[in-house]
Amino acid sequence: MRFGGLFCAVALAVAMEGVRSGAGTSARTASADSGATFSADLRFLRQHTPIVVLRDAGGESLVAVAPAWQGRVMTSSAQGSQGRSFGWINRKLIASGQRLPHFNPLGGEDRLWLGPEGGQFSIYFAQGAPFDLEHWFVPAAFDTRSFDVVERARDHITLKASFDLTNHSGSHFDGRVQRTVRVLSSDQAWQALSLPLMNGIALVAYESKNSLTNAGRTAWSKGTGLLSIWILGMFNPSPAATIVIPIKPGADAELGARVTSDYFGPIPNDRLRVSDRAVFLRADGQFRSKVGVNPKRSLGRLGSYDAAHHVLTVVQFDQPQGVTDYVNSLWKLQKDPYGGDAANAYNDGPPAPGAPPMGPFFELESSSPAAALGPGETLSHTHRTIHLVGSEEQLDAVSRAVLGLSLAEIESAFAGAGAASSGSAHP
Repeated sequence: MRFGGLFCAVALAVAMEGVRSGAGTSARTASADSGATFSADLRFLRQHTPIVVLRDAGGESLVAVAPAWQGRVMTSSAQGSQGRSFGWINRKLIASGQRLPHFNPLGGEDRLWLGPEGGQFSIYFAQGAPFDLEHWFVPAAFDTRSFDVVERARDHITLKASFDLTNHSGSHFDGRVQRTVRVLSSDQAWQALSLPLMNGIALVAYESKNSLTNAGRTAWSKGTGLLSIWILGMFNPSPAATIVIPIKPGADAELGARVTSDYFGPIPNDRLRVSDRAVFLRADGQFRSKVGVNPKRSLGRLGSYDAAHHVLTVVQFDQPQGVTDYVNSLWKLQKDPYGGDAANAYNDGPPAPGAPPMGPFFELESSSPAAALGPGETLSHTHRTIHLVGSEEQLDAVSRAVLGLSLAEIESAFAGAGAASSGSAHP
């Protein structure tokens, strides 16, 4: 079975298993409505797990962190407690109290996983296991175990955890992870955007600084498999939302393909557009699709624009210059296990005709390079998320400066493409 078919099977089985157990999701009931307030989502979350709220000095930028859920950022607001809640939250699964065996998609804007997911060095398949649903599991350290709080202040929290993993080839990893989630001040946010402060725009900016340490006695080497830091953010979809990944222009022979788009089978032209400068993907939660950009093409940033709600989201991440070894997560034995992507984006949707979606939601993701670490050595990766709310004119100026594209270019990416396809991609 091809990789795309495998992932469709995974999503379908997880969704159906949730339906049978009462913990499943559907488009109407899985998450908070995309217009939910931060206070409403916070109230719900605190019924089920402790939440630490980080805030800027003025109290308008709010970030909700769940230590028991691997220190993930669950949601945020740019306009205080009554502002729009930006993170996708799987209310039905959380409220059920159920634990699903393969993985638990609780939601959240910034969660820490490790790669690779597939291939001979996968940490999601046991040694010698076939690459199929029955044998695929997210490591418990990054799915069900709590992280320990190391430090906590008004504007940041630091958490840590230890893990011990064996990859598909039998190589063992003793490691530690630590992450600091920090809300940025307005001045810091505008500095990160390399722009002067723009009055009239409300924003929330936060970053997670994630570190991975080899806590064992043996060096991690390419021949036996390497790990990477993988950050994923889940957001509320909208029919008017579009994902955009700026890319470096140039010949494929020099830089590689502009996009990897066959993770789940072909994506119709009314859902994916690729230019010399950017990759555009619909973020409506109606068609299961994923894209990736390799490190030679990636510019270390991606984003989304929801034209209906005038929300521009920018994600920035560390991408060391000249480093091209990124783990490959395809579900098969690989010829190039270090030919993976630096940036990814995902739009949720039904995994098969008639099946419920996992969310729906969309994701913006980044990865660190492969971590060739000796004993005691550490690799770090920072992933920054900035949500901006304002007029189209104001947000257009930000988009042009940061993403290199006008809002008109983003909104018109699918103009003339006809009605968007719905359902699932099939190989």
